[in-house]
Amino acid sequence: MKINIYYGGRGMLDDPTLYVINKMQEILEELNVTVERYNLYEKKNMITTLPQTLKDIDGLILATTIEWYGIGGYMQQFLDACWLYGDKEKISKLYMCPVVMSTTYGEREGKVNLATAWEILGGLPCSGICGYIADTVTLEMNEDYLKLIEKKAESMYRTIHQKLPNFPASNQAVKQKIAITKNIDLTPQESEQLSQYAADDRYVKRQKEDIQELASMFKDLMETKEPDDGQEFVSDLESHFSPQSGLKVIYKFVIEGKKKPLIVQVNNEELKCFYGAVEKAEVELQITRETMQDIIASRMTFQRAFMSGEMKLKGDFKILRVLDQIFVFSKSEE
Repeated sequence: MKINIYYGGRGMLDDPTLYVINKMQEILEELNVTVERYNLYEKKNMITTLPQTLKDIDGLILATTIEWYGIGGYMQQFLDACWLYGDKEKISKLYMCPVVMSTTYGEREGKVNLATAWEILGGLPCSGICGYIADTVTLEMNEDYLKLIEKKAESMYRTIHQKLPNFPASNQAVKQKIAITKNIDLTPQESEQLSQYAADDRYVKRQKEDIQELASMFKDLMETKEPDDGQEFVSDLESHFSPQSGLKVIYKFVIEGKKKPLIVQVNNEELKCFYGAVEKAEVELQITRETMQDIIASRMTFQRAFMSGEMKLKGDFKILRVLDQIFVFSKSEE
């Protein structure tokens, strides 16, 4: 028989959880059980790979210390890794004994949380240990506490050895009916390989760099397919310009997909159209390329585009109305 111990505390000398799992390990080894300990704080960069260590065991002990609130980040990371990368079929056959000692409030809730998490993973929880210990010396000097630890270790051994069944848990029934989880169709071997990659900082960094390089490449390809910002719509506006005496205004067209805005400067009979920047514009128009094409093809007017919400305006609405007078697109030119 083989049992693994996963310790989620910080490894402090006065941690009461360490005393409990040390005693449980001694008792289990006396019963000829092979026990292997994993201190999660020492393997914080490898936690995502630890579900691999569940594949050749008969049971496990999840041990943590509540120092202020909850079961702690290391233990939560390990449970997350079991959910994402663990072999659920193997987990469903594993008995788990929760050990939660507290130097503050919440040891019972922590024990329940570990048992519930293991049930949701599909595993089999055993009766665990929880308690409030303000001073580890008190725990070490009390013979009654030692007997309790011995009985729990022996009970876990019998449960695993006899493969005692558990009653069905309601959270399993609820999970099967309403839980929405992403189903990753991977073999246990592929899941193990994936978890190894996830824990490899160099691999993750290289993948991010590759993704950025691909994104940049596709962006460049898309930009080469776009019409030249210096030409599109400029000649259409210039060829349909109808001067208005006494009109001096600057329009700024922010066209979706264009890097630079289209600037239209009207000074009496003079017209300048270009893509670039301008210090100040009386009217700023936000418009899509498709709507601009409809206006030039006389399927739409500037005013109708604004009224329908296809074009947004910042500035004087009266100046907007003039656009349809100085740029006349005849329907005969569709």
